[in-house]
Amino acid sequence: MEYISTRGAAPALDFEAVTLAGLASDGGLYLPREWPRFSEAEIAAMAGLSYVELAVRVMQPFVGSSLSEAELRELCEGAYGRFAHAAVTPLRQFDQQQWLLELFHGPTLAFKDVALQLLGRLFETFLARRDQRLTIVGATSGDTGSAAIDAVAGRDNVDIFMLHPRGRVSDVQRRQMTTVLAPNVHNIAIDGSFDDAQAMVKRMFGDKDMTARFRIGAVNSINWARLMAQVVYYFAAALQLGAPERRVAFAVPTGNFGDVFAGYVAAQMGLPIERLIVATNINDILHRALANGDYSAGTVTPTAAPSMDIQVSSNFERLLFDVGGRDGAAMAQQMRGFEASKAMQLTNAQREGAASLFSSARADANETARAMAWAHEHYGEVIDPHTAIGLHAARAADLPAHVPVVTLATAHPAKFRDAVERATGLRPSLPNRVGNLMEREERFVELPGTYEAVAAYVAEHATPSA
Repeated sequence: MEYISTRGAAPALDFEAVTLAGLASDGGLYLPREWPRFSEAEIAAMAGLSYVELAVRVMQPFVGSSLSEAELRELCEGAYGRFAHAAVTPLRQFDQQQWLLELFHGPTLAFKDVALQLLGRLFETFLARRDQRLTIVGATSGDTGSAAIDAVAGRDNVDIFMLHPRGRVSDVQRRQMTTVLAPNVHNIAIDGSFDDAQAMVKRMFGDKDMTARFRIGAVNSINWARLMAQVVYYFAAALQLGAPERRVAFAVPTGNFGDVFAGYVAAQMGLPIERLIVATNINDILHRALANGDYSAGTVTPTAAPSMDIQVSSNFERLLFDVGGRDGAAMAQQMRGFEASKAMQLTNAQREGAASLFSSARADANETARAMAWAHEHYGEVIDPHTAIGLHAARAADLPAHVPVVTLATAHPAKFRDAVERATGLRPSLPNRVGNLMEREERFVELPGTYEAVAAYVAEHATPSA
């Protein structure tokens, strides 16, 4: 399997190299040169497999010769053995059409664990082969940071520097990062938004002074291996609901577009997906882009769903490249224009290509609260604000009654206790597996929202690559 950049100028890489590289050298994002595809019979044969065996079956085509089937299975067993539910990503039913896919049974209570528990093990395996060291630099709007830190804390040959917007993540989200005191973990609170932090991370990949001293790697969803791992749970849910004979729709709360793009990948692989419903909060750049072609960033407005408080959705570039004809030079020009002006119009080909599978919906604070209350009052389910935004979109979708709609439950409700309590009157408790999180010592630094300050801190505290 060979991977190419969305901007056309970076060298093609194999799976091992693309996992360690993260962002392409031309500023683009890596995608497979062509999509592997399963037949209906091959998909039907996946029914009843354990999550680990399903993961091996779905991911092996992307891994190619970088890992043997036995090596991939061993990594998946280690990653998913840490989940608190035997099914890893269990399905729950609301009514005849509405379903919930629980993605929060990992160690940090969010869907990011599904990918990052595996990614941490991939890093360790590939770095040991090469006898190299990796400096991971990431940005988080809440959940990526804790999942990535948990995945690599204490691992050999890795330093991690995680940026989060100061005061814009929940207390639980922050503490899940800042109470990990492993010597290879560095938490940085910046003045600014997630988009500011993400821009700094991307800039560091292109900073020749930094890349000459350190091998910079990515754990954000700009890293292809993260998206690859998320494809698996679309197969898991659809198979349980009757695929490939039955088509299934998914409602996905998303800010950075990675989670829902994994569903797009599943569809390209042959999974019969009826629709992918992109659910946003009032930071609705993706809704505007899919509804009328207007991909224009505004000011980030803090909400009760902080992981979606994003105005620049990095993974959207992957979709635009794929549905727009895979023209790297044209994509590079389009993205340069967006990076300069923070606004662009989708081409007709991009709009039509996206509309064949995607729709979108937007939820404000009241609609989010009503969705949480509905789930609790009618079905006894307590859901977090992000999941509620997905559920709002799922219930508003105009789909035939025979098509099941699966809302991705992206975080445990206890990560957002205040918002859940306001909507339902119930204050969810943290699971026992997180222990005394709220009493532990925290360690992080606060830095100005400038690239220079962050780069200087990383340079001072990272171990240079060999």
